Amino acid sequence: MTPLKPFQRLVLMAALALPCAVFPAPDVPKSKDHPLLTRYPGSHIAEYEKNYNAVEFAVGQQGGEPQRKAVEGDATVIRYFHGDPQKQPSPLQLLRNYQNAVKAIGGEVVYERLPREGDGGETTLRVATGGKEVWVRVEPEIFSAPAQSYRLQVVEVAAMQQVVSANKLLDELNRNGFIALYINFDTGKWDLKSDGQATVREIVAALKSAPALKVAIEGHTDNVGQAAANKSLSEKRAQSVMAAIVAGGIDAKRLSAAGFGQERPVADNRSEEGRAKNRRVELVRK
Repeated sequence: MTPLKPFQRLVLMAALALPCAVFPAPDVPKSKDHPLLTRYPGSHIAEYEKNYNAVEFAVGQQGGEPQRKAVEGDATVIRYFHGDPQKQPSPLQLLRNYQNAVKAIGGEVVYERLPREGDGGETTLRVATGGKEVWVRVEPEIFSAPAQSYRLQVVEVAAMQQVVSANKLLDELNRNGFIALYINFDTGKWDLKSDGQATVREIVAALKSAPALKVAIEGHTDNVGQAAANKSLSEKRAQSVMAAIVAGGIDAKRLSAAGFGQERPVADNRSEEGRAKNRRVELVRK
């Protein structure tokens, strides 16, 4: 993903221009737009909260209901009301504007539920920017009154930095026969990021210091998503790590790569903490 300046401000492009004669109500005291995303034109902040918290984000569909994931970090929750009922966007128009804004900086749409009668829909967005992983939840709200609102929830998660030393790698492999590495990948991707590349350099150093050591590289995921897709993704991530180790000067004959998807959890997938432990790459001594 192309690096961006921390929290580059995005301006949502509205399809309808706000008439000059209409002025939105003032924002509630001590409130402001999130630095990453501006408001839809012609709206004002009616509710505002910012603290460290866990927010539920829809990440998939299971049994007709959204499957949700708790994301913990610096959370900003804003409820906007539109100033002019005659010019307010449709729920779908609102969702598409925020989706397009996040995709414009390399983000992705993780989930969407399209609006229907009595339900404004919902979308979950995710982007890595400014050294952080940022999750966004947009929910258009439909009321009986003419004025409609929408809720914007943004959670900023500091990037995990885990670089295991070569000595620790060897100690764990000699003592336990394996070591679990929590290498960060973008959702649905297998390209190594900077912290993953740093971990690979330590793996290479460990293998060079122990020329007789052979290891299997095993990829694992949590249970979010389809089992077959998770297994394929875990295989690609294991192969990506193996390719980087070989590129670092280690003979491929000393290595193997396999993916097990969600088949071998080490923690309870019902909690975010457990799912985070299950998303791992293991080195196993042969």
